[in-house]
Amino acid sequence: MKQLFKRDFTMVVIGQIISLFGNAILRFALPLYLLRETDSSSLFGAVTACSFIPMVIFSLFGGIIADRKNKRNIMVALDFAAAAVILIFSFALGKVSLVPLMVAVLMILYGISGIYQPAVQASIPLIAEKQFLMQGNAVINMVSTLAGLLGPIIGGVLFGAFGITPILFISVGCFVFSAVMEIFIHIPFEKSTDGKSIFSAVGSDLSDSFQFIKYEKPIFLSVVGIIALFNLILSAMLLVGIPVIVVQILGMSDTAIGITQGAMGLGGLAGGIIAGAAAEKIRLKNGYIFLILCSLAAFFMGISVFDAVPKNIGYIIITAVSFGAMCASAMFSVALMTAVQQQTPPNLLGKIMAVSIAVSSCSQPVGQAVYGVLFDAFADKPYWITTGAAVLAMAVSLYSKKVFAVLEKESTDAELA
Repeated sequence: MKQLFKRDFTMVVIGQIISLFGNAILRFALPLYLLRETDSSSLFGAVTACSFIPMVIFSLFGGIIADRKNKRNIMVALDFAAAAVILIFSFALGKVSLVPLMVAVLMILYGISGIYQPAVQASIPLIAEKQFLMQGNAVINMVSTLAGLLGPIIGGVLFGAFGITPILFISVGCFVFSAVMEIFIHIPFEKSTDGKSIFSAVGSDLSDSFQFIKYEKPIFLSVVGIIALFNLILSAMLLVGIPVIVVQILGMSDTAIGITQGAMGLGGLAGGIIAGAAAEKIRLKNGYIFLILCSLAAFFMGISVFDAVPKNIGYIIITAVSFGAMCASAMFSVALMTAVQQQTPPNLLGKIMAVSIAVSSCSQPVGQAVYGVLFDAFADKPYWITTGAAVLAMAVSLYSKKVFAVLEKESTDAELA
């Protein structure tokens, strides 16, 4: 791992830690603030669904921008933009109606994230040597989950003790500090010579991406379809269900939900460490096993809200399975991302990553909105929702086995070529 952590890669990692920590405490605190203020699962699900839509849309533009513009400049500009948005939000809070303000701010922040992440992911093959690519992806994944670990825990303590205001200013400081540091990163970049502007290039670049997938890598379509279905059924349920169950059904504190979401971050961190340490032993053809483990987490979530289970025990169960689900998810994500990177030409990498993320994620807002309504409608029997999601997700996991086996074979062939 020593050769992996050269100057530019190390600075990207540090910048990600700071920026994603600011993002993590916001993503924890803003939806929780809305849930506490409105006490509505349906509204919570609808707002989080709306906020996710720009990330899906702008991730397409993010891939095109990442392939045509300096990736370092993209990261710097977006960190400064995020800081400005939160400053405006902090001054508008209490003066503007909460729900539309929250929708607008979350949509902007998720849109920024949709452009930001393809730039980071597309930069890894440029600043990490080929033999360290999986370890590099594992490190970036670990950074994201480390922020997801610390953000909710610290955010929960701060939110419970002081409210939303200190969280807003801490996140502004993180974004500004990260942007300033990223100015000094060097990421190799060759300016496009086709003379097209960003907007005129959108159609042709997306067409190139879809043509590549359709004719060169049709297996990508099957993989994206599986992930989209899994996001609709399970990921959306976890995003809405965990806060609703912990806060509303189990009646736990802000610090408690922070600890639960921190456990999710810790699980992702553990999965990233395992993926980095055992990179040569993880096989994508076994990816369906990771999805099965995530499906089982939803089943045990249902057990946590049975009437016969004490609320404190239920809280421990849901926190434990959240850890396990994120650990499995992180290992799966690292293996899948590495396979896609190995099979994609460098000039298409940003676009392919962006298209894959956007298409596979487009179902998630629909699921979030639906689950928000369901948790309101079945507030007295939430285990029906979690158990149903577990069964459907298990079926998708088993179906994915042969698809991942084909992708593993093609990835191996590409590595040997």
